[in-house]
Amino acid sequence: MSSYILCQTKKAEKPYYIENISTNIYSIEELCYYLYHNLYLIDSTIINEGLCKWLEEELELTRLAAKLRPYLGKFAGAEDILYPVFKEINYLTYEELRVLNGKIAKLNKEELPVREKKKGDALVENGMYVNAIHVYQKLLECGGRLKGQPELTESIYHNLGCAYSYLFQMEKALEYFQKAYEVSSSEKEMKTYLLAYKSLHTPKEYESRVKELQPGETVLKEVKEAIAHFERTPENKIASGDIDRMLEGFIKEYHRSTGA
Repeated sequence: MSSYILCQTKKAEKPYYIENISTNIYSIEELCYYLYHNLYLIDSTIINEGLCKWLEEELELTRLAAKLRPYLGKFAGAEDILYPVFKEINYLTYEELRVLNGKIAKLNKEELPVREKKKGDALVENGMYVNAIHVYQKLLECGGRLKGQPELTESIYHNLGCAYSYLFQMEKALEYFQKAYEVSSSEKEMKTYLLAYKSLHTPKEYESRVKELQPGETVLKEVKEAIAHFERTPENKIASGDIDRMLEGFIKEYHRSTGA
């Protein structure tokens, strides 16, 4: 961020509660940080009259509140909200502002289903798995909006599986990993599905399922190597038979690396 003086503005006695990620903030700096790193979570749960009152009463930022109020309850571009907030303390460097402009331009061009999917992804990144599941499921319920977008549909199913796995609901995770595979038949989804299946079934059942799916030696080898690699990592040492924890950790790592 730019070279502004940290906490140069008043710190609130009463925090502002950000519902999306169940977090309290106490300063304009914290608000800037949240907005900059969570573009897809900017909605009426944070930009509302409650925020404006908090800015006025707790931080004494009356002018900033006045700049934001015209956009409450109306369609407004992200830039209409972000720029006044960031400018209040010169939060961004020129280069950071340029990057932000590019992100906003990209967001404004995206169709609503894509933005909603990325909102779910942002919730997952913030550990709000139940909220993310609600976003993904709402998207799937409006199936017509996903028509002709198999890659997006696959990614939603995959990330639903990830969210359920982070909650240790492996049966539901397996269900959605299977749906993701059925959409694309990709090796990536096959590997994730087999890992989830292996965590829930006996070796005999796993071998039987492998015979049904016939994933190929490459996929089977990569699944085996993935498990072995995870178990070799010191911080991932787990008790014998505790494959649910192994899968949960592996899927988090896999989710980050693929950016699905």
